[in-house]
Amino acid sequence: MRILILDNEFPPIGGGTGVVNFHIMSELDLHEHIQVDLVTSSRTKDLFEVSQFGEHSQIFKVPVDNKNIHHSSNAELLRYTFRGLRQALHLMHQQPYDICWAYAAVPAGFIALFLYLQAGLPYILITQGPDIPWFEKRYYSHYPILIPLIKVIWNKAVVVTAQSIASKELITRTSPRLPVEIIHNGVEIERFAPTTELLSQRCRRQPITFFCSGRLIERKGQHHLLQAADLLIRRGHTGHFRIILSGTGDNEEQLHQQCDRMGLQDSVQFTGFVSRETLLKCYADADVFVLPSYNEGMSIALLEALASGLPVIVTDTGGSAELVDNNGFIVPWANPVFLADMLERFLLEPDLCQRMGAKSHEIAKGFSWQATTKAYLELSSRCLLDSQSA
Repeated sequence: MRILILDNEFPPIGGGTGVVNFHIMSELDLHEHIQVDLVTSSRTKDLFEVSQFGEHSQIFKVPVDNKNIHHSSNAELLRYTFRGLRQALHLMHQQPYDICWAYAAVPAGFIALFLYLQAGLPYILITQGPDIPWFEKRYYSHYPILIPLIKVIWNKAVVVTAQSIASKELITRTSPRLPVEIIHNGVEIERFAPTTELLSQRCRRQPITFFCSGRLIERKGQHHLLQAADLLIRRGHTGHFRIILSGTGDNEEQLHQQCDRMGLQDSVQFTGFVSRETLLKCYADADVFVLPSYNEGMSIALLEALASGLPVIVTDTGGSAELVDNNGFIVPWANPVFLADMLERFLLEPDLCQRMGAKSHEIAKGFSWQATTKAYLELSSRCLLDSQSA
């Protein structure tokens, strides 16, 4: 099977979408009968880049003149759309593909739609969250304009996938009759697995460490976590805890200012960008994982926290709440008081950590990149069979 993958995000550009693609491409490369070409973005202004990703996969990067690795501007998305389309057409003229996987309706889905209408290449549309109407507040003004195009892209796909039940429900709000397949994200379970000794130490070390990993953007809700930390100090827990914020993003400066304004410098640490190896240590050193976000498809960081055997505190949203089953607490979005109450539970009841952490790791065993990739391949084979028999 020869697969064309379209994704304007790929590490270091973007967030979870590129990370998901990276792990799936790594799994695909283990299959000798699968050949993969990825068309993605280059940060350069006019340089087209080609690199070998693995034995059976290549990456073609088109220049978009990216200014901010955390998100793409409208101009950058347009550059990717036109240059990515040109690159995809060039590749198709060299050798035909069996199927296309497009990550997100805009902009990758638009390219996939054009290739389908122009050359009949079937495509799977893999939704990633913000491309689903009403997923992210900062795009609310864009969604009414994009919805007609998104619906066409969805309807022409051989199948549309969602990462979670909540994402599927959000899709059907816009297109009620659209069939949607749920394929969860995965995690490197063995890589993050905690030792029995580490599990027993959780919440026994002082101060207790609350860890939050993700882009520092408004949707992730780190500002609410800082407000909750301020409440904990007001309740007399000075020196009993620390909060580690890992990542970078558009809200980084504002979060630093908020931290200074509240006098949280001794309780909050910003790590900035961390490597994969350092991230492993961050999970090992943590006692509880916190993700107070507005919406999530299915957070990679949360899955990594589960695999690391961490109890979790998440907001009642998307794929996050679906991953909590006696392994943590669910809190409302934008409710620092409730969030502080749940943080305080771990300060007052340290025995919760070991029990909930062990449960987290058990839950993580149900998610792997091997299973995720297998699901996409089986879906692709089924779609190709259906199209051949039609």
